[in-house]
Amino acid sequence: MLASTQNNIIHFGVVGHGHIGKRHAHLIQQNQHCKLLGICDNNPNQLIDIQKDISTFDTLEKLIFSKPEIDIISIATPNGLHAEHAIFALENKKHVVIEKPMALSSLECDNIINAAEKHNKKIFCVMQNRFSPTAQWLKQTIENKHLGEIYQVIVQCYWNRDHRYYTPNHWHGTKHLDGGVLFTQFSHFIDMIYWLFGDLSLTYSAQHNFNHHSITEFPDSGMFNFSFQKNGKGTFIYSTSLFQENFESSITIIGEKGTVKVGGQYMNEISYCNIENHPKPVLPESPAPNNYGAYQGSAANHSFVFQEVINTLLENKPIFTTASDGKKVVEIIESANLNSSY
Repeated sequence: MLASTQNNIIHFGVVGHGHIGKRHAHLIQQNQHCKLLGICDNNPNQLIDIQKDISTFDTLEKLIFSKPEIDIISIATPNGLHAEHAIFALENKKHVVIEKPMALSSLECDNIINAAEKHNKKIFCVMQNRFSPTAQWLKQTIENKHLGEIYQVIVQCYWNRDHRYYTPNHWHGTKHLDGGVLFTQFSHFIDMIYWLFGDLSLTYSAQHNFNHHSITEFPDSGMFNFSFQKNGKGTFIYSTSLFQENFESSITIIGEKGTVKVGGQYMNEISYCNIENHPKPVLPESPAPNNYGAYQGSAANHSFVFQEVINTLLENKPIFTTASDGKKVVEIIESANLNSSY
């Protein structure tokens, strides 16, 4: 039961006020059915210039105990803290929105899910790339069998992350808080192939560190092969060692009745479409990506995530990006890391 169902307002708190946390806070404030009551961050510099009617705190405990009327906590802290913060919020009878990745292990995901079930609360995993017009079209195309049997899938994710991103004494680049590039940079695209094709069986994985030896505790590049559905085969290739700037994140699908390539930095553009009796569609443009600097950003579909919270908590609609989906993504990454020859 929400504290504020009578006036159709959901009360939010945000933990973590970096780039993504600021985005969460902004979108909460922009939605007429949401009210932001408080923000917490252990770095006081991240709490400067927050408007006076929003309370600020240096711990999640203080936020929750000082604002008992909060219905849901939006978690935008470093990856390695997601499980700790989600479980604490759930145990204190709050729903949670969890940024990607859901956690850094499937065991942590299970612990989050168990806490939600115990306290009858809901988990919303941030998988905003699913909401783009291109992703929605691709999902419908596959589900409607327009491509026929899917033979092969090739995913290529080529980004830049260098010393500008991996600054000293920051959580980026650490195993215990960052987790690696599949968790931090490319989990959205792993979610995409799981969402499109269902369970994956990884058959081979390899990783390498080309130019991040002195600034990260994990490899910057790799690939894995996978099988899916009846006979489908796939390859996922990724790297953050590109020179100067991001290049692309693309998926090529080769099917019985057609071939499709979706590209752009966030798989948000139809680069090629040749499908029997189905011309290339004209789709609404995706929103301009969030810009966090010259070399990094994210797809700007977070507003759909918060609309999903509203649809579920106020209208009792089913959750589109479920906790089990969040856990599946983590399991795929675990398998890629565990079976790697790195």
